[in-house]
Amino acid sequence: MVDIRKKPFDLSGAQAAWVRQTLAGMSIEEKAGQLFCVMGQDYAPETLRQMTAQGRIGGILFRPEPAERIRSRYAPLDAAARIPLLKAANLEEGGTGGLSDGTLFGWPMLTAATDDLRTAERFGRVCAVEGRSVGINWTFSPVCDIDMNFRNPITNVRTFGSDPERVKAMAARYVGAVQGCGMAACAKHFPGDGVDYRDQHLHPTYNSLPAAQWYDTYGAIYRELIDRGLMSVMVGHIVQPAVAMEINPALRFEDCLPASLSPELLTGVLRGRLGFNGVITSDATIMGGYCMAMERRRAIPASIAAGCDMLVFNTDFEEDYRYLLGGIEDGTVSLQRLDDAVTRILALKARVCFAPPCRETAEGVAWQCEAAERAVTLVKNNRPDILPVTPRRYPAIRLIVLGKDSISGGSVTQMAKAFLEAQGFDVEVYNPMEDDLHGTSALSGRRLTLYLANYEQASNQTTVRIDWCKKHALDTPRFVSEEPCVFVSLANPYLLQDVPRVPVYINAYTASRAVIEAVIGKLLRDGPFEGVSPVDAFCGLPDTRL
Repeated sequence: MVDIRKKPFDLSGAQAAWVRQTLAGMSIEEKAGQLFCVMGQDYAPETLRQMTAQGRIGGILFRPEPAERIRSRYAPLDAAARIPLLKAANLEEGGTGGLSDGTLFGWPMLTAATDDLRTAERFGRVCAVEGRSVGINWTFSPVCDIDMNFRNPITNVRTFGSDPERVKAMAARYVGAVQGCGMAACAKHFPGDGVDYRDQHLHPTYNSLPAAQWYDTYGAIYRELIDRGLMSVMVGHIVQPAVAMEINPALRFEDCLPASLSPELLTGVLRGRLGFNGVITSDATIMGGYCMAMERRRAIPASIAAGCDMLVFNTDFEEDYRYLLGGIEDGTVSLQRLDDAVTRILALKARVCFAPPCRETAEGVAWQCEAAERAVTLVKNNRPDILPVTPRRYPAIRLIVLGKDSISGGSVTQMAKAFLEAQGFDVEVYNPMEDDLHGTSALSGRRLTLYLANYEQASNQTTVRIDWCKKHALDTPRFVSEEPCVFVSLANPYLLQDVPRVPVYINAYTASRAVIEAVIGKLLRDGPFEGVSPVDAFCGLPDTRL
């Protein structure tokens, strides 16, 4: 039996009574429905309303839209629901994770680069206050992964870096801020991404650390958050063979399952060794990492039997719902296991769905700008004579924008060009397709080449590297010995591997207007650069330091 009077729920007598009475009044079909969190935009509004009225879903996530649009989507569902919904969002980088007109505070690595726990607290408050303003009560954050492998295409700036102690401290402060505002946090992606160089969205990946090292790193992070009252955990489609086989010595490597399907990792480790009493939810079950691991008709009930309380997203809701009911009927999911899962979900709802209006405030824009200023990191400066970048020293700037130009609020190129021109520079936006191979005799030491690269981490990709122009790679910094050059990575902190000979390299961790202005401002003033790199930006390569 689940003790909902204990951490993390800590329910009052009245709240606990509501959970017990609600559970007692539910049919098996309604209980099964509570175990699903659906993607809102995948269904017609009337279909969603009917699913909610019939008690066939327990939670919902809408991709970011303007605040008023999100509120209008929730209103008919709230009116139809007998049991209130968990309203989820990926508030990983600020309010923009839930509402498109919210504050893009910055990716977690930006917060980590300030090396200030107060920034992590502000980060959490911005996410929670803005999310709650539209009705969101559950955030699939913080990302508690450790960025151990610089080749991983999905962790990257979504993490607080590669130092487990910094990740633990920052994540704990974020969780405290979020839950202090009446919203449930959901730490992810247990048992931990960032070791493998591949993406669990595409196929199962591996956390290959030895068991002792896992407990000292990822395990220690989750233990700290659990001890502090973390309400929920999201499990990834990530295999941890050493830990699973330690729990179950009869398990063979080839039989180890992703955490979202593994009784060893969920019941044995998360519930047993780490003592977690909150809600366990899967990562999205539409991902290749889940779909490839097991036949789906078996996987859906197997996840619940293994220890998941909730399943996120569906390839086909009606099909998945039937598979779960079938698993209950054939005993794969016992009635006790079903009741335990629903009890935890209802307990979470008792904590957040009836929470009073949020009294906390958040100075989103001001805090965003301060964090951006403090995070910008001068990783490499092998030519101290290049900075500061002033119109007197460099009347002309050749601006080369790499990667994604479109960001929230406009264009990287246009933002940077306008800001530089306002400071008195003559700015040329370089187009390599309009250039030809040429020598160096005409190059001027009074022109500076400024690179702004925006290669973001993203799901469903296999690598994050610079894609140079197909025409002789004319946009590479080939003349760094003849012409002053500064390279700024606005997102991926590991691009120095692709430009190892640039003399001045800067990481900024988030492509936003606030960050672009902070970077250029520091170039004009020659700092101060306060950012502390949360990762090895040199990628362990000897030539990146030259």
